[in-house]
Amino acid sequence: MTAEAGGDLYARLSALDADDRRLVFDILKERELDVLDEAWDAWAHDGQLAPPGDWGIWLIRAGRGFGKTRAGAEWVSAVARANPECRIALVGGSIDEVRRVMVEGPSGLLAVAHAAERPGMKVVGGVLRFANKAEAHVYSAASPEGLRGPEHHFAWADELGKWRARSGSAAWDNLRLGLRLGERPRMLVTTTPRPTALMRRVMALDGLVQTLGRTRDNPHLPASFVGAMIADYGGTRLGRQELDGEMVEDVAGALWTRALIEGCRVRAVPALVRVVVGVDPPAGTEGDACGIVAVGLGADARGYVIEDASVLGASPEGWARAVVACAARHDAERVVAEVNQGGAMVASVLRAVDAALPVRGVHATRGKAARAEPVAALYEQGRVAHVGAFTALEDELCGLVAGGRYEGPGRSPDRADACVWALSELMLGRRGGVAVRPC
Repeated sequence: MTAEAGGDLYARLSALDADDRRLVFDILKERELDVLDEAWDAWAHDGQLAPPGDWGIWLIRAGRGFGKTRAGAEWVSAVARANPECRIALVGGSIDEVRRVMVEGPSGLLAVAHAAERPGMKVVGGVLRFANKAEAHVYSAASPEGLRGPEHHFAWADELGKWRARSGSAAWDNLRLGLRLGERPRMLVTTTPRPTALMRRVMALDGLVQTLGRTRDNPHLPASFVGAMIADYGGTRLGRQELDGEMVEDVAGALWTRALIEGCRVRAVPALVRVVVGVDPPAGTEGDACGIVAVGLGADARGYVIEDASVLGASPEGWARAVVACAARHDAERVVAEVNQGGAMVASVLRAVDAALPVRGVHATRGKAARAEPVAALYEQGRVAHVGAFTALEDELCGLVAGGRYEGPGRSPDRADACVWALSELMLGRRGGVAVRPC
């Protein structure tokens, strides 16, 4: 059976249910199973295949379980197969990690080698020798001097986000300076991202080709595992980094940090004695969201953020309906809405949807960041918790900088402002740069 036939067989197997697939596997011969396994282009998902074009560095920045290691091993195997006697650098956080994951692991180079290639492959010292005399040399990013001098045609750098600051940066420099053999040297970087200086530096390189991916993008993972991971970590900083492959960074001087919010996260809504919905209405229907955030006061005197119901691009009637629905879901005793932009019109729009809605208009006398400072202090004191994860809201909170700047997503922190209004009403009374307007 040829590799093309293996790909065709995979396509047919994919169309079968699990029981029928098992029956087919039971009758396939060992060599047929090998050819099926070797039909990598047929069963790899799109994020595992090398992108087209004349790139020099390919970065796979993705969550755990995406299949980064398998993609790296298959790419190295392919370039070794196509380039006899070439020299390849394998660089990881340590020599042990390179050997245990990149070379000998279940998705490593030895495991993905074609059946006909395995007898001619051997590991001698720190070198994996292929049957066609290509060589893959093992290096540690913790020992950058080992990369000073050796030259290579290709390189695979794994888990760049875990490389130590000083030694990792030096290892990267030495690796790139030695990547100068052949007409088109290339490097693959596979990593779950972390906000390190080296990661930022690599991501900013001209001509870099990136593949982004999440754990859930790998169709070969058990659905139960993916579901459990999302249930436990979805939306949290750890989940966004380790499952979604995001670079989650803190802004210098921000009023909220990721660690601060993570330390305030809880799983369940406790008994609440009051609920308030904060609203930051948009100035128009283009661009800005209408911030709508529900906050409850627990019997323990702690504030709990329980829903971000914000809407984007809605008409006045549309966002007003969203506010009324949110207040109804949580049996809110009050809606606090900023009236700087619309004045009495804001309350009129809300009451046109629900005449009995208890609305209080508030007029900001200070900027958003200044209003947010006393609320951020409540978080630092452990007096506010988030029930679950609110990714968009938390990104905006972490973009509010002391002194008045906003460096988060979007043009304006509408969700964050709504949250600040609600928590100010619930826990700070009328303090915090607010003038109350009767509505």
